[in-house]
Order: sequence, then C-alpha cells, then structure tokens
Amino acid sequence: MGVFFSRLFPIGMRRRWWMFRPIDLIVALCPSPSKRPKSGLLVVRMDGLGDMVLFRRALDHYPAAFNVPVEEITILGCRSWASLATDIFKGFRVVALDEVAFEKRFFYRLKWALWVKRQGFKTAVCDMFFRKTLTADGLVHMSAADERIVCRPYISAKTEAEFAYFLALADRVIDTGSHPLHETIRHYNFLNEVGTGAHLAYEPPSLPWRDRLPPDPVRGEEGDAPYVLFNFGSNEPGRKWPFTRFLDMTDRVRERGYRVVFAGGPRERELAAQIDARFGSDPQVINMVGRDTLPQLLDMIRHAYAILTTETGPGHFACVMGAPTLMICGGGHDTTFVPFPDEIRPETAHFINHPMDCYYCLWRCPLRQNPTDSFPCVSNVTQDAVWVEFEKLVPAR
Repeated sequence: MGVFFSRLFPIGMRRRWWMFRPIDLIVALCPSPSKRPKSGLLVVRMDGLGDMVLFRRALDHYPAAFNVPVEEITILGCRSWASLATDIFKGFRVVALDEVAFEKRFFYRLKWALWVKRQGFKTAVCDMFFRKTLTADGLVHMSAADERIVCRPYISAKTEAEFAYFLALADRVIDTGSHPLHETIRHYNFLNEVGTGAHLAYEPPSLPWRDRLPPDPVRGEEGDAPYVLFNFGSNEPGRKWPFTRFLDMTDRVRERGYRVVFAGGPRERELAAQIDARFGSDPQVINMVGRDTLPQLLDMIRHAYAILTTETGPGHFACVMGAPTLMICGGGHDTTFVPFPDEIRPETAHFINHPMDCYYCLWRCPLRQNPTDSFPCVSNVTQDAVWVEFEKLVPAR
C-alpha cells in the first residue's frame, strides 16, 4: 500500500510534473494498438545539435545491437535539427517535435503522448546522460513499450526526486560511467552493456552529409581564393569568444590569402553589422549571418578550407566533417562534449582553452559581471594564443 501511494503521490516533484500528471493517467487508460503485436525500436533523442552529432555514429550499430532492421527504428528528436534528418539519418524513420512546447503546453504534450503510445513500439531506449526528466524519460514511459531501457543520468539535488520516479519505471537502467566522461564513449558503453551484438570499440564521431556546393556568394567563381569559416555565435552568450577578436583575426587570415566567411544565426545580426561597418563591400569578407539555412551552413562547413568556431552546435559539426577546425572551448562541461579525448578525436579537430579551477561548473558561472558577457574561461583565451594554433591550419598561399 505504501509503495502504491508513493507512486501515485510521489514527494519532491515540481509543479509542472503535477500539471502534466493527468496526461499520464489519460495515456495509461488509452488502449495500445491491438490489431498487431508490438514491434520496432524507439530511440528518444531530445537534445541539441552538438549532442546529436556525437550520437550519430553510434546509431549505425543499433540495428545489430537490438536486432532490429533499420527501417523499424524511429528516432524521436528535436525540431531544431529536423531539416537535416533526410541526409543525416538516411534509412531511419525520424519524427521531430517541439521540445519547448512539449515541456510547457498541456494539449501539445497530450497529442504527442498519445501518438507515441499508439505506435506500439516493442522497445524504447534513451542513452542521454544530460537530459530532462519530463521530456526524455517522459516519452520513454509514455511509449508503454514492452522493454524500456535508459542510461543512468546526471542527477542533481533539483532533479533527484523526478529521476527516482522515472528510473523506477524503466525495465533496465544502464550505468555508462561516472561524470565527467565524454558523451561519445558513453554511447558505446551503453551499446556494449545492452546490445546483443559483438563488443564495440570506441570510434571517432562522424556524420554523413550530402556533397553540395555552398550557396552564393560563398561558392565564388573559378579562381577565387578558398574560404575560412568563422562560426562565432552561440545560444548562450557566455560561450561566445569576444567578437572583436574575430574581426581582428579576419585581417590575419586575409593576409595569408584566404577569403573569410562569417556564419551565424538571426540572433547574431546585431554583431554582424560590425562586419559590414569594418570591411564594407570587400569581396574577400562575406557576411552570411542570418542569410543561410541550417543545411546550407553544413554545406559551407563541408567545403571550408579551415574553420574557427566557438563551442556550439555548428562547431561540433565542423569538428567531425573533415575541414581542419579549431574550437575555442570553455570549462562548463570540460571533456564531457569537448575537447574530444585523443582516442576518438578526428585528426582535423583541434581545441584550445584556458583551464581554471572552477571548471565543471555546468555553465553556472559566478564570475562574470553581466549575463551577456563571455564566460571568463572563454574570454581568457587570448587572440595571440588562438592565432598560434590557427595559423597552422591556414598556411600562407
């Protein structure tokens, strides 16, 4: 009786969990498909661009590990990278939802909760170490799959009660290693623990992508100098390297005989105005900020001569797509996502940082004065230090 009561009215849950509690009850009462036996594998990947990049190569081993054909594997992912799915997840079924709406809107959540249960998945898995309980674990539970397998996540005092609730609902909880440990290694540890296939060695992250020329004017004309791509943005202002340093680096790169392409999203347009103010109509400096789609950005990454990037989603793409890349890293998740450990680092991926005693803060930085400032561990990476490393990737022409 005590166990039943604690499952029905668990202690320590957030208000939002209680707000969505009726959905759990509705889904529980909704019958599963009865005309056919359960089948297929649901892989919950409600994560960002960078996390998806680090996971992608391990996904190729899922058919053998779970003894399921590729066409019966469904990736339930985020709408933020849905435009890339056709090329990156060829052969797999990809369904994308709006993660923010799923976390906040009752009827949107109810719609997807009913959808995932009606699919009749035999197995549902989630190996995301950093994840949100109400999203990732919620979807695994809502699937009502015959077997629900998750990895043991990063648990804080704030999330302890909710994870205790959801982990108790899983059929298997896989320990992929203690924190900190690189995400790529975790993916393989998960497969080696849960899979039915041969033991898998760790592999460098990689990403399938189309071979399409970048958009004009980046493509250029025959005889134009190759271009170096500067990816300077980030969803978190703290991870941005001070923008004036990118402008100064532009002069150094142009002196070596290269064009410079600036890439960024709509939220970087204010900074982009500084590009036009400083370089005017110089044909050797191309401002693509807010002017390309996400697939076009990957085309630009694929064909760049070299890339200088902040620690952000597009930076992870750059590290695994073949162009020599230098990423300026902070310490919030040091070694968890970047830098890559030597055993799985692609030869073209390079990293530079400024170690501090406060590393592993999970980006909860008490040292910056303003929420729009760069984190000190990022801003303390000097321009001269970056140039010492980057000039190795852009020899004079």
